[in-house]
Amino acid sequence: MLSKTIFVGVDTLKVWVMELRQIRYFQCVAKELSFTQAAKQLHIAQPPLSRQIKLLEEELGVDVFERIGRGIRLTEAGKYFLDHTQKMTQQLEETIKATRRIGKKDRMWFGLGFVPSTLYGYMPSFIRELRQLDPMVEIGLSEMTTLQQFDALKMGRIDIGLGRIKLSDPEIARLVLLDEPLAVAVPKQHPLAGRKNVDIHDILPEPLILYPAFPRPSYADHILDLFRQHGYTPNVVQEANELQTAIGLVAAGIGIVIVPDSVKRLLREDVVYIDLKAQGFSSPVMMSWRKNDQSDFLKKVVGLAKNMALAYDSLSGLKE
Repeated sequence: MLSKTIFVGVDTLKVWVMELRQIRYFQCVAKELSFTQAAKQLHIAQPPLSRQIKLLEEELGVDVFERIGRGIRLTEAGKYFLDHTQKMTQQLEETIKATRRIGKKDRMWFGLGFVPSTLYGYMPSFIRELRQLDPMVEIGLSEMTTLQQFDALKMGRIDIGLGRIKLSDPEIARLVLLDEPLAVAVPKQHPLAGRKNVDIHDILPEPLILYPAFPRPSYADHILDLFRQHGYTPNVVQEANELQTAIGLVAAGIGIVIVPDSVKRLLREDVVYIDLKAQGFSSPVMMSWRKNDQSDFLKKVVGLAKNMALAYDSLSGLKE
């Protein structure tokens, strides 16, 4: 059982050694914001728990909690430490599980991160084929933004990511699988609802709903950037966290939403989708992976994704 971990402060080149137990105790107290409740969760007495947190603070050289009346709250340093240790312990737990699977010669685990809107295109078929690619590989799926995918790739939590915004990182390789046209979702009773397609001037005066509101950057920033590149300023009236919420707000008459063409499969009786015919307005579907990952299985996955995307794009073109 691992009992210690090492933190290296790059700016000071100082090495701290502290027990993983202290970090887990800290995370529990941070979650409960109560030493009493955390002690119950950890099945230990409160005094030993308080001592361990005190030792942790001495090791760090800063307070991670501050007392407010009878309660406690995280300091700014504590918030930072919680965020980064959660990522560390999650990666460690996943590493331990993977090590056990390898040692027992169980199935290999392969993680895929995706943005929700890709599920309306060829992604479901791709996942089905991916699961059949090798019976000894277990496929794990995680919904996350493109930015979150980059962090998860570098931490080893996933092995490939499917996103929609253009980001660059020296550790990440990227491939554009598709460049989807865009469509506009409007209420069924909207004056534009009877149109087969619209251009940018038709929708510019319309109140626009963006999604997701956070975390950023995201697909919302991609849409804003498209407007900026063409010298336009959209009339943004609302932001929503989820695609389904944004479509619901359209039905309520709050505004319109610009979505990837494949989202037209998200059918509602009170919403109509209209093709957006505007030069340069599209939404890429991009696959990301670690540049230093040279595994044979990853190469098969990338090849499968490219072939299926090409077939899907050809089929979509025929339907038009």
